[in-house]
Amino acid sequence: MSNLEDWVPKTKLGRMVKEGKIKSIDEILDQGLKIKEPEIVDILVPNLEVDLILIGQSKGKFGGGKRRAFKQTQKKTGDGSKIKFTCLAAVGNKDGYVGIGLGESGETVPAKEKAIRNAKLNIIKIKRGCGSWECACGDPHSIPFTIEGKMGSSKIIIKPAPKGLRLCIADECKKILRLAGIKDVWSKTFGQTSTRINLAFACFNALKQLTKTKTNENFVKKAGVKEGSLSD
Repeated sequence: MSNLEDWVPKTKLGRMVKEGKIKSIDEILDQGLKIKEPEIVDILVPNLEVDLILIGQSKGKFGGGKRRAFKQTQKKTGDGSKIKFTCLAAVGNKDGYVGIGLGESGETVPAKEKAIRNAKLNIIKIKRGCGSWECACGDPHSIPFTIEGKMGSSKIIIKPAPKGLRLCIADECKKILRLAGIKDVWSKTFGQTSTRINLAFACFNALKQLTKTKTNENFVKKAGVKEGSLSD
């Protein structure tokens, strides 16, 4: 917390948060304001958790290397080979707020730090509910309706599921949904799903539809739709 006390905001939004004029992340997200400093999220969402998406793979026999958080690429230059590490991080409070971000650097630690920083800058608020006809319990354990996301050649469809089914989705997408606070879903993927960066962003783009899609009052009551934190 000492780093946040020493933080000197560079934007008007940052200064308002530092001075206590903005006390909730919802005040920023509801107005569609652009977050340019990760410290804003650190202050307004203090219980944020971080997880790394396994987008790389270490060398192994017959291509069977162990998955890893860093994707390593090489570029041939006049001075020799230039190595670049790419990292994809997901952040969330497991209660309605989640973000993902990509980071690149010549070393692993800076790549990780950039990914976490970008994930905080991309944080969004989502809706949860019980849109499954098999359940209809009215408890916000799943999503209220079917959503679809696309990135590059990867496409994903996420559907509401009954309570207790858990997350029937790709392992790396599970990390994103858990950090968002979603417990039960069905899913279906299309295209080049082995490209895990595109698949993760397709999943994140699908979650964005939860807030963008308008719902009527009757459906909100029936499905128990809640936006953002359930504790508010």
